[in-house]
Amino acid sequence: MNGNGAPPRVGDVTTTSASGAAARTRLDRGRGALGPALELVHTGRAPTRAVLTAELGVTRATAGAVAAELEALGLIRVDSRPGGAGGTGGAQGRPSHRLSVAEDGPVALAAQVHSDGFRAALVGLGGRIVATAPGKVTVSADPAQVLGAVVEAGAELLRQSGRRCVGAGLAVPSAVAEPDGTALNPLHLAWPAGSPVRATFAECVKAAGIDGPALTGNDVNLAALAEHRHGAGRSAQHLLCVATGHRGVGGALVLDGRLHSGSSGLALEVGHLTVNPEGRACHCGSRGCLDVEADPLAFLTAAGRSPGPEVSLLQQARDLLRDEPAEPAVRAATQELIDRLGLGLAGLVNILNPDRIILGGLHRELLHADPERLRAVVADRSLWGRSGGVPILPCTLDHNSLVGAAELAWQPVLDDPLGALA
Repeated sequence: MNGNGAPPRVGDVTTTSASGAAARTRLDRGRGALGPALELVHTGRAPTRAVLTAELGVTRATAGAVAAELEALGLIRVDSRPGGAGGTGGAQGRPSHRLSVAEDGPVALAAQVHSDGFRAALVGLGGRIVATAPGKVTVSADPAQVLGAVVEAGAELLRQSGRRCVGAGLAVPSAVAEPDGTALNPLHLAWPAGSPVRATFAECVKAAGIDGPALTGNDVNLAALAEHRHGAGRSAQHLLCVATGHRGVGGALVLDGRLHSGSSGLALEVGHLTVNPEGRACHCGSRGCLDVEADPLAFLTAAGRSPGPEVSLLQQARDLLRDEPAEPAVRAATQELIDRLGLGLAGLVNILNPDRIILGGLHRELLHADPERLRAVVADRSLWGRSGGVPILPCTLDHNSLVGAAELAWQPVLDDPLGALA
């Protein structure tokens, strides 16, 4: 205990115990546990101090010191009041202290650019979106202009909130090559191939006076990361995510709990799987790719509807599917896209053998429209059939690419809270 009867903080450098060396050893171990402990609370896997103690494999005193230090850093809240939800689980039936992320704590600036505009947001720990600023703009062919606009929107949110910012993350509808951070082939943005989006984003963030790292990733990769930590992908070891953006189709894979991006960040370009050899011409030069056979424009076209300029293609497709599901042309388009999507998913299941598939964007709505048809197509086309069926679930997070972009900025804090916030 320290002088006021609380557990010793991890940052304390003196003790009043005769066994000072042992206490210092415990605190040193606690420092090493700060990051893992914060990640457990961040992902909802440690709702109480008793669970935290068990998950970290440390003593109750060390867990208390770790929790106290994270609270002192303004990252979590420790509630010792008895009787609340989740407040049991302590030794001999005593209520265990409840742990939660600090609702008024720091935030990350998250940004997303897509073919219909951009969105900026502030995202706290736990994947909580604190504020958003949508931008329906014409995305020009100049990445610096677009990224400057989205960063300025985010900077205004920060000014209004008065929150501390730990860094910034950007989601783009393109493969992002590593280690240089270039948008290798931003097909739906008209940006030059190889645009240095990470460097440009970092320059915009710095110019706006925002501290912390500025990182960039593919939008579906980041959606999968967010869903794995906070949504439909929790607890999955081998998670496949396939989603429509505002245009095109993307995929991502989480292996053994970690996002798999390949040797240079370019893995899982599932949009360019051929699902109809005689199908529509694709931007990549091939024909019948999932990218053009199962995206919002493909749905509107199959339903005989001409897209308008008022709202995004994704929203138009969602509205049509929701408002007129029984209209014959809409029903036929729904079945056509489900069959194309199912064919692509079956091929991925045969190769990757995931333990869960999650679908986002318009694909989530197609799953809701006729889940049995989609699951049957996947089962009929997979090597293992229904006996080896994999659960197919809808993504559950709103704006999951934004939440995933924030995860990029939060990662240094999760790795080393003391170092990142010093």
